[in-house]
Amino acid sequence: MYDAFVLVSFGGPEGPEDVLPFLRNVTRGRGIPEERLAEVAEHYRHFGGVSPINAQCRELLAALRVEFAQAGLDLPSYWGNRNWAPYLADTVRRMRDDGVRRALAFVTSPYGSYSSCRQYLDDIARARAEVEGAPEIDKIRHYHDHPGHIAPHVDAVRAALATLPPQRRSTTRLVFTAHSIPSAMAATAGPTGGRYEAQLREVGALVAARAAPDIPWDLVWQSRSGPPQVPWLEPDVSDHLATLAEAGTTSVVVSPIGFISDHLEVVWDLDTEAARTARRLGLDFARAATAGTDPRFVTMIRELVTERLDPGSPRPALGTIPTWDFCDPGCCPAARPRPATTG
Repeated sequence: MYDAFVLVSFGGPEGPEDVLPFLRNVTRGRGIPEERLAEVAEHYRHFGGVSPINAQCRELLAALRVEFAQAGLDLPSYWGNRNWAPYLADTVRRMRDDGVRRALAFVTSPYGSYSSCRQYLDDIARARAEVEGAPEIDKIRHYHDHPGHIAPHVDAVRAALATLPPQRRSTTRLVFTAHSIPSAMAATAGPTGGRYEAQLREVGALVAARAAPDIPWDLVWQSRSGPPQVPWLEPDVSDHLATLAEAGTTSVVVSPIGFISDHLEVVWDLDTEAARTARRLGLDFARAATAGTDPRFVTMIRELVTERLDPGSPRPALGTIPTWDFCDPGCCPAARPRPATTG
């Protein structure tokens, strides 16, 4: 059925001169003023103008090629981004030139909403429309509750807890974070709405039950963007830390379950801003790692590919929220008209 694999991601700048053009790509059509882009650009310049995401994609793709070879999967692997080189349309053109006819796409988000799922389907459709004779490309299912996604988060939370004062365990809290989205987008996520929040809460519950069942946990949000008059999911992680400190919490483990690797939103919004807030509040602060190239996560991707190659193979899942191979065209609609796509 499939003769190639393509990793589809968000993209990020790889030098100071890339930062503003990249941010203009990300915000195109949203009316974000230049002064706001310049403010966000400083976050990237704090790290030399380089987002970690492209390097992480290269590492993941390299690990997958080894994993595929060891499993006897003869699938050439490609990589394309939404907002920066290698752009997805250029990757699709190369796939066509290489003779690819039908590929499986793994998207670097486990969850369902317009921005975390449907927009990637739109990206794929738009890239194919730009390339005459483009191969068919099918997106792999959501994988939020796959054991290979949950296990690395569990171990990461345990490792982070081990760095905190054990005598304060009774006043410690787990804080799971994910990228905030507009409330209207959250309401229309999935076929009946609310899928993004439900999946994240399921992941939080699965990780907490395995890593620290005696410690209470919360799901909060980070990295909000957009005009202040538009409601987004709340509370923000830094605001929540202040609430916890006021209520007597002494220590927090922050686990970014909304991200599969240490994106800029993790290393800036959590490691820099949230950590600074915690210090100001007198909270012990530990940030749990993301999955990255954990061997279990890499194996998970290979298993997701095997699922599609052999429909009779198992579909591992630790939660109860169903997944499917092909999204309905009405799932996760955009807030404004977008190019048509099929599920």
